[in-house]
Amino acid sequence: MRTPIIAGNWKMNNTIKEALRLVEDIKSESLNKNVEAVLCVPFTDIKAVKEAIRDTNIKLGAQNMHWEENGAYTGEISPIMLNELDVDYVILGHSERRQYFNETDETVNKKMNSALAHGIKPIICVGETLEERELNREKEIVKNQIINGFKDIDKNDLENITIAYEPIWAIGTGKTASADDANDMISFIRETIGELYGDLKNIIRIQYGGSVKPNNISELMGKSDIDGALVGGASLKADDFVKLINY
Repeated sequence: MRTPIIAGNWKMNNTIKEALRLVEDIKSESLNKNVEAVLCVPFTDIKAVKEAIRDTNIKLGAQNMHWEENGAYTGEISPIMLNELDVDYVILGHSERRQYFNETDETVNKKMNSALAHGIKPIICVGETLEERELNREKEIVKNQIINGFKDIDKNDLENITIAYEPIWAIGTGKTASADDANDMISFIRETIGELYGDLKNIIRIQYGGSVKPNNISELMGKSDIDGALVGGASLKADDFVKLINY
């Protein structure tokens, strides 16, 4: 049985003071203990948020990571640095990183191998653009992202990996894939993992992301292959995020 996972991606939002207020508001509510809740916060918030959630079941995530342990990579953060801050998860290959900062399937693969080697659980993002979907290439695109992203990933690491399917056209636009469309693609992703790892496809968790809100989370989570959500805007409001966890 796969444990549902709801991860909030704060993106470039929340100063330390704002982050602590938000965490305190989330902590004040009763959260479903059968759902894994994760907060993926800006680097500057990590230490403060880790302290704030220490006595809770909430997990901590970063939003990016370099694959090298150290070196001349100005502005980057290494897995060793994240380990020292006791980070549980890291988002890799988000569409905004691919679009604005030239992330590729190859760099995502390097980062995923490095994260796993350092005991950090990666949330690897995949998804198609609106143009690719209109050309009926969405499954081709996503399959290539999976195959390239999982190069040299050992089968024993699958239980520590989460995949987030995020159709790029639905991120921050207010649009969302229908629950059936999302489940169809996530089922396809699971079958692609099956081509690589056989029956172990059933242990990997696959989230949906793209304008997930309290009013559509129940329908999404009711589908056969959707194991959670990677959430942007709705994770910035305590009431909304709590409703997602307690779907």
